[in-house]
Amino acid sequence: MSPYVIMIFLSSLGLGTTLTFMSSHWLLAWMGLEINTMSILPLMAMRHHPRAVEATTKYFLTQATAAATILFASLINAWTTGEWNTNSLTDPTATTLMMMALALKLGLAPVHFWMPTVMQGLNLTTGLIMATWQKLAPFALITQISPMVNQQLIITLGLLSVIVGGWGGLNQTQLRMILAYSSIAHLGWMTIIMQFKPQLTMLTLILYIMMTSAAFLTLKLLATTKINTLSTSWSKSPIITTTMTLTLLSLGGLPPLSGFLPKWLILQELTMQGLPLTATVAALSALLSLYFYLRLCYSMALTTFPSTNNTSTPWRTQNMQNTAPLATLTTLSLLLLPMLPLTQALMT
Repeated sequence: MSPYVIMIFLSSLGLGTTLTFMSSHWLLAWMGLEINTMSILPLMAMRHHPRAVEATTKYFLTQATAAATILFASLINAWTTGEWNTNSLTDPTATTLMMMALALKLGLAPVHFWMPTVMQGLNLTTGLIMATWQKLAPFALITQISPMVNQQLIITLGLLSVIVGGWGGLNQTQLRMILAYSSIAHLGWMTIIMQFKPQLTMLTLILYIMMTSAAFLTLKLLATTKINTLSTSWSKSPIITTTMTLTLLSLGGLPPLSGFLPKWLILQELTMQGLPLTATVAALSALLSLYFYLRLCYSMALTTFPSTNNTSTPWRTQNMQNTAPLATLTTLSLLLLPMLPLTQALMT
C-alpha cells in the first residue's frame, strides 16, 4: 500500500476520534465512531493474509453491531425525552443499551470475545493502534454517560473484565493474544473507578497507553510474536530485553514501577468508597495477570536459547528502526512512581 494512502487512512482515523471527542450530539458521536471504524479496516487487511482478512471481517461485524445498538439507544432516548445531547441520556433502557454497546466497542467482558482473535490476526503496528488509539473514542463516550448509568452495572463490567483479562491470558502462547487480554484487564480497572474518580480513570488510561505502546514497539524491534522466540531476544539485544522485562512487570503493576501507581490509587479509592470486597477481588485478579507477565519475563531473561551452527544470527544485522519513541515510552513506563504526590495533588 502506498504511503500516501496509509497517511489518508491514519488522518481519517484521527478525524473520527476527534469528531467523537468534540461532539455533544449522539448522531455526530456515532458518525465519528463510524469514520474511525471504516478508516482502520484497510489497515487491518493490508497484509492480504487469510488471518488478517478474518480478523478484519470479525472486527467489522462486531463494530457494526455496536454502532447499530448505539444508534438504536440514542433513538430510544430521543423518543422518550426529546433530547439528542450526549449528557442527557436519562431513559433507563437507552442507558443500559448504550453502555453495553460501548462495552462491545471497547472489548469489555462479557462482550470481549472478538478482541483476542482480532488482535491475533493483525501485525504489531496495527495491533498497537487497536490496543491504544481505538479505545479513546468509545472511552470518551463512556466517561460522559457514566454518571447516568447504574453503578452496579459499571462495577460488574469492570470486575468481569479484570477477572477475564487475567484468567484468559494464562494459557496463551501468542504475544498478541496475551496483550489483548492485558488490554481487557486494564480497561476493567479503568471502568471500576470511573464513577467515583474520573481523573483517576484518565491517569490509568494514559499510563496504560504508554506501557502498551512500549511493549508493542519492543516486540516490533525484536520481530517477535510468540513466547518460544522470546528466548532469542537476549542474544539480539540485552539492553532492550532488560527494559522489556521491566515494562512487562510495570504492566503487571509491580512496585516500584509506574504501573503500580494507578492500581494503588484505585484500590485506595475503592476502599474509601466503602467497597473493600470489590477492591479485594480486583487485587486478587491482578495476580493472575502478573503470572503471565512473569511467564514472559522468564522466557526473555531467564531462558538461554541453544546456540548451534545451524542457528541464524539476526543480531548481527544492522537495525534501521527509529528507537527514540521506544526509549521515551519505556522511560515513562518505568520511572513515574515518584510523581505520586504531584498526581494526588492534581486530582484533589
